[in-house]
Amino acid sequence: MTSDSRPHPIALPDTRARRVVERLLEGAGITLNGNAPEDIQVYHPDLFSRILRQGTLGLGEAYMDGWWEAEHIDRLAHRLLQHGLGERAHTSSERLMYRLQAGLFNLQSKARAWIVGEAHYDMGNDLFERMLDPTMCYSCGYWKEASNLHEAQRAKLELACRKLQLRPGMTLLDIGCGWGSLAEHAARHHGVKVTGITISKQQAELARERCRGLPVDIQLCDYRDLTGQYDRILSIGMFEHVGQRNYDSYFATVDRLLAGDGLFLLHTIGSNTSKISADPWINRYIFPNGILPSIRQIAEASEEYMIVEDWQNFGADYDRTLLAWLHNLDSHWYQIAHQYNERTHRMFRYYLSVCAGAFRARNIQLWQAVFSRGRAGRYDAPR
Repeated sequence: MTSDSRPHPIALPDTRARRVVERLLEGAGITLNGNAPEDIQVYHPDLFSRILRQGTLGLGEAYMDGWWEAEHIDRLAHRLLQHGLGERAHTSSERLMYRLQAGLFNLQSKARAWIVGEAHYDMGNDLFERMLDPTMCYSCGYWKEASNLHEAQRAKLELACRKLQLRPGMTLLDIGCGWGSLAEHAARHHGVKVTGITISKQQAELARERCRGLPVDIQLCDYRDLTGQYDRILSIGMFEHVGQRNYDSYFATVDRLLAGDGLFLLHTIGSNTSKISADPWINRYIFPNGILPSIRQIAEASEEYMIVEDWQNFGADYDRTLLAWLHNLDSHWYQIAHQYNERTHRMFRYYLSVCAGAFRARNIQLWQAVFSRGRAGRYDAPR
């Protein structure tokens, strides 16, 4: 929606809820109905009470419903998180409910592992093809020497392959292969035989099509059901769906499948703390049952099975990646608008923008870690 086509903001209601929200925003540099790109334009009088009642869930749903707008939501999110509103924006009942659920139930059990595939990744390949670049990578690009999204994604794929020290004839397991980005790249450019797994039917279908003619086997299965042994294993953007109750079994599975002198690369978004929590809006609308691991949680789960050879953080690159996806989405939405309603468009706009702001504020991170069982000699990680 362009600024010319937006409705005019309403006169701000003189309510207690509005005054509370304004006090929360003090010091963050955000003005209600202001002129800055990060300012909130109010279109519904009940916005403030909804935010106070439902926290971030209400804020996100209100945006989907058209109750408010901001020219640059990423800047808004960045300022709010820098101001310390991230934790305060969650209601106590939301935090308590998630922690109770995560403590009493395995939200990422084998029976529930398919939920995120059906809810998010199976929304439609046509949507993701327009949002992503031609590699169909749905994870952070590596922008060290890249000038555009496609270059950044190819650089990320090549970086992972180089860290794994791939050689022709090796076998590679890709846990959470998505639409086959890494599988295709590794098979085509490094001569390895790849097995890729996903819990998304639509991802599997497109990945098989893209990898036709290459030594790539795409399987629709849960990582816990895998058998065999592989020279190298990697997982890009999948560990966020594993859940803290399954971290030990995840590394036990990798240990069981990895050859004795093999290498394992883990690429995951990470949390700065080990608190068991999730943003209620993201949990409901984008990644059901997802949870971000901390460094401590990964270290404790992996130490029984392998050692860390390298750990790299390029989370700052996710900001640029997400904004590139947002630009692609907006630029090509007209091509698929007849298949998806505007609420879905606004849902994705909000998701990509808020996450960009979170990475810019360094509220969350992106790690690539390389593990081994203690192979002989020094490991030199490429950058």
